[in-house]
Amino acid sequence: MNDYLDIILRCVAVYFFMIIALRVFGKKELSQLNTTDVILILLISNSVQNAMVGSNATLWGGLAAALVLFILNYILKLLQFRFKWFQTLLEDKTEILISNGKPNYKILSRLNITHDELMEAIHEHGIEHFADVKYAILEVDGNISIISGDKALKQTHYKRKKNRKTLTRMG
Repeated sequence: MNDYLDIILRCVAVYFFMIIALRVFGKKELSQLNTTDVILILLISNSVQNAMVGSNATLWGGLAAALVLFILNYILKLLQFRFKWFQTLLEDKTEILISNGKPNYKILSRLNITHDELMEAIHEHGIEHFADVKYAILEVDGNISIISGDKALKQTHYKRKKNRKTLTRMG
């Protein structure tokens, strides 16, 4: 078989395997990466590299694999945009985690979201207690959106940033 056709078929198989695996293991894993999640991603990328290119470790083999992945991703995004049923097949739906100050423990348990994770999310949005949350929603991208009943609260989304010390040049 042609080396490049082999790379294409391998890339397609790995790509669809990864889509199915992410669908099965949940969207929460996408947005809230901790140390073990980063290690998992690095190990997965290393483990599937050889599965995609096989014995072809040339520059052209790697570029062919990357090109196939970009094309597959483009096609899937196009299909999701054109066909709602296809988007529903690939993506989870949003989930309401808190409604009018009351956490839905059944949904939280099913999604493996801990009390501490939920508290962290509402604190990041400037809210102290569940009772002050009108809605907490797990979005399709894995982020948790918080809607408060407080009209004065304008903050809608907050992402933590690491404090970085800037180096100044002494001269």
